[in-house]
Amino acid sequence: MGKWIGCLMAAAVAAGAVADDWYTWRGPTADGISKETGLKPTSAKKIWTKELGVGYSAVGVKDGRLYTMGHADGVDTVYCLEAATGATIWNYSYDCETGKYKGPRATPVINDGKVYTVSRTGLLICFDEGSGKKRWETDVLAETNNKDSRWGWGISTSAVIEGDLILLNIGAAGTAVDKHTGKIKWTSSGLQSYASPVVFNHRGKRLAAIFSAPGLLLVDAQTGAEAGRYEWKTKYDINGADPVIIGDRIYISSAYKSGCAMLDFSSGKLEPLWESDLMNNQFSTSIHIDGYIYGVDGHVKNKGFLRCVDAKDGAEQWSKPIGFGSLIAADGQLIVLDEKGTLFFAKIDPDKYVEVATFETGLAKLCWTPPVLANGIVYCRNDKGTLVAIDVSQ
Repeated sequence: MGKWIGCLMAAAVAAGAVADDWYTWRGPTADGISKETGLKPTSAKKIWTKELGVGYSAVGVKDGRLYTMGHADGVDTVYCLEAATGATIWNYSYDCETGKYKGPRATPVINDGKVYTVSRTGLLICFDEGSGKKRWETDVLAETNNKDSRWGWGISTSAVIEGDLILLNIGAAGTAVDKHTGKIKWTSSGLQSYASPVVFNHRGKRLAAIFSAPGLLLVDAQTGAEAGRYEWKTKYDINGADPVIIGDRIYISSAYKSGCAMLDFSSGKLEPLWESDLMNNQFSTSIHIDGYIYGVDGHVKNKGFLRCVDAKDGAEQWSKPIGFGSLIAADGQLIVLDEKGTLFFAKIDPDKYVEVATFETGLAKLCWTPPVLANGIVYCRNDKGTLVAIDVSQ
């Protein structure tokens, strides 16, 4: 299988395209942007479909294998599939409470021959990438004496690997776990929210941006020591879209008319540069490209707009009514999945919305999970657990 995938990738490169894996949350550069080129969305075709069980987990893809999660009958299942065909290589199941909005939210992350998953109850598991053997597990909520959200909506953070640590949005200022042993290295108390940590460099240190219930907290990734905070209280304590790092600036946004803000951290203190009500990101993280922010304004089951704003001052460049959705970017294009299951491909253009193609995935409502692009294939799923693979490479 690996040899076959390698041949496909070699053929793509020979044809002037660049293929790439997508093995961590929001892609290898953690910004929702793929380095792939040579996409041909006008000739997109569905190549396989797989039923996973309910949930919102996206996919991680590495070396011809795809990893994702689903839930059925009180049991979560972690899947390892052939990325090109959907055939099962291995799976692992464990008991898990169903809760509100059923199924896992986190996306498996592949690192150094291991796969790391997070359940909606905060169970962190490490698997051997090749065999699926469980190496260790840690009930992070129990070990840190933290609790689920007051609404019972479950843990949503994906694992973020930083050196030998796994960073999680658990506790108001996050938690770090040793990736080799599962032992808690540092933690915090208070209410988390639904975004995943984002790690960045600042003055020679690696900091983690934790968007939790109180707002944005910046901590030293190795020690958990606080480096900055900006209060950002929202309805239901939902801060679900990841912070976007733009040099010394940090963009944050939340739904329910919370709006968005650009914060300056060049002085070592978070200071607002501008705030706006034009972009309300519920849990679809925006993308920054060449001085402009592209994102989905709105919240689920309501009116929503794909919107472009200037990162300098938040001024609107254009908007396109698509309803609620989520997006990634590659090859000079936005790849947007709306909650009804339609894929939109549009040029990355700050001056106007230029549609390249649309594709009906057949998933229908509700598609809240962001699409993933890996090696010429776009993977999309709905909340019922149907995963589809759509070839956009030829």
